[in-house]
Amino acid sequence: MSGSKTARGSSVVRTHGSAVRTHGSSVRTFRLTVPPVSGILRPRLVALGAVLAVGGFLLFCWGLTIGDYPIAFADVVRALAGSGDPGTVLVVEELRLPRALVGLLAGVAFGVSGALFQTMTRNPLASPDMIGLTQGAGTAVVAGIVLGWDGGLGTQALGLFGALATALVVYALAWRRGATGYRIILVGVGVAWICTSATDHLLARGGRFQAQAALGWLVGNLNGRTWGQVGPLAIALAVLLPAALLLGRLLRTLQLGDDVATGLGTRVQPVRLAVLLCGVGLVAFATASAGPVAFVALAAPQITQRLARTAWPPTLASGLTGAVVVLGSDLIARTLVSGTELPVGIVTGVLGAPILLWLLVRANRAGSGG
Repeated sequence: MSGSKTARGSSVVRTHGSAVRTHGSSVRTFRLTVPPVSGILRPRLVALGAVLAVGGFLLFCWGLTIGDYPIAFADVVRALAGSGDPGTVLVVEELRLPRALVGLLAGVAFGVSGALFQTMTRNPLASPDMIGLTQGAGTAVVAGIVLGWDGGLGTQALGLFGALATALVVYALAWRRGATGYRIILVGVGVAWICTSATDHLLARGGRFQAQAALGWLVGNLNGRTWGQVGPLAIALAVLLPAALLLGRLLRTLQLGDDVATGLGTRVQPVRLAVLLCGVGLVAFATASAGPVAFVALAAPQITQRLARTAWPPTLASGLTGAVVVLGSDLIARTLVSGTELPVGIVTGVLGAPILLWLLVRANRAGSGG
């Protein structure tokens, strides 16, 4: 980047990441620090990704062993490979695999979405849970359940519509010669409460059985998942995950501030809007499939950032952490109380609430939102 700027007898000349400031006869040189594009290939981050992938696979297979018909871990692995006892293969592939896949894919979607929003806003408290996207998707799906439009692709479409509409409202209300991360968070919190009130109104209007079904979904639940929920979520991830990884590289320049990012050639507002749409798509399909599983999008990027020791949440590793959190929480929910399968959202809420309080205390001590 090259150029010059002169004001009141002083001048600044910038050349490819360095700058020379002159005041009369004095010359001072300083250097702009740009996050490395190759940071995703850091050995520590690669090792962390490998550990998370292995841990996620073990939790995935472990979850398939649990049920009314217990199956050994080795038999589960053989059934996934298409060999072994036909009865075991039937139980694993037809009855248990959809639940495990929804948990895995939803965890990845929540983790990646949270990493995008936290990087975009430069605030660890920014997540779909906090800025109203999850609540907007929930309101649309509950409206579908109460009005009798639940099930299959209709639920996915309603979740996407609700999250997208909420995102557009938040972005429009936060716009003032651009939409900054700080305004997006403040507006999002208000919109989240509006969506929550609308959901409560729908539950009050619905019948007893409709309200019970909606409440079971609102907690965040993997019980009774079918291949109908797996297909749309898998397609959404296949499209949106590569886009999220590309946007994650562009977002690194935003860590330097909007003015510096613009000077480095980044189109700040189009990038921010693209991140918003990508994050909305991820959280919408994940919410429609598994329900608004609490705190995963908030906690997974923060856990990953501290394990990787990076300046921002790594996108792909955050997705793997989200999958580990959801699959691990589902195991706890299924084994904590004998004979009872708790909704996974209860466990993630119990585990995630202390992380939220810790982030709030840390932000308060720092005197900022991050």
